[in-house]
Amino acid sequence: MKLLEKSICLALVLTVLISFTGFTAGCEDISTRVLRLHVLANSDSQEDQALKLKVRDRILAESAGMFDHLKSKEEAEAAVKAGIPKLRAAAQDEIRKQGYDYPVNVELTNMYFTTRAYRTVTLPAGNYDALRVSIGKAEGHNWWCVIFPPMCLPAAEEPKELQDVLNENQLKIVEGKGDFEVKFLSVEMYEKVKAILENR
Repeated sequence: MKLLEKSICLALVLTVLISFTGFTAGCEDISTRVLRLHVLANSDSQEDQALKLKVRDRILAESAGMFDHLKSKEEAEAAVKAGIPKLRAAAQDEIRKQGYDYPVNVELTNMYFTTRAYRTVTLPAGNYDALRVSIGKAEGHNWWCVIFPPMCLPAAEEPKELQDVLNENQLKIVEGKGDFEVKFLSVEMYEKVKAILENR
C-alpha cells in the first residue's frame, strides 16, 4: 500500500475514532485485564478440528483450579508460566492418545484478536495476552475463551467474574449495553491500520 493511501486510511479512521475516544480507551484497557486461551488446529480437516477440541478439553481439565485465589491478571500470568510444562505434556499426551504424532507448542504470548463474541460478552479487537496452544502446523481454525477471569474453567472456589476485573464502563462495553456495533468496527479498523503502519 502506498504511503498516501496509508495516510488517507489512517486519517479516516482517526477522524471516526476522535468521537469514540472514551470508548476506544476503554477497549484498549480491557485487553490489559483479561487473559485468553487460544488453541490452533493443525489444519481445517475434520480430523484435525476434532483433535483440536480433544486437546482443548484436556487443557481445560488440566487447568482446573489453576486460577483459584488469584486476584489479578499478573498473578494469572505467573500461574500460567509455571504451569506451561504440565500443560504442554498434557496436550502432547492427548495428541498421542488420539493416534497422532503432531508436535505441540504451548506458550504465553501477546497476539492480535479481532472483535469476538463469547457467551454474553463481546471482547473488542486488540492485542491480548494469551496462552496459545499450537498443534502441528497450526494452520487450522482456532478455538478461544477467557481463562482469567476463568470464564471457561471449572473452579474449586467461587470464580472471579468479569465484573471483578473490569470497571463499570468496560462492563457496559463487553456486555453490549449500548449501541456499540459501529464503535467495535471502528476500533477494529483502527487496530488493523495501526498494525499495517507498524509493519511497513
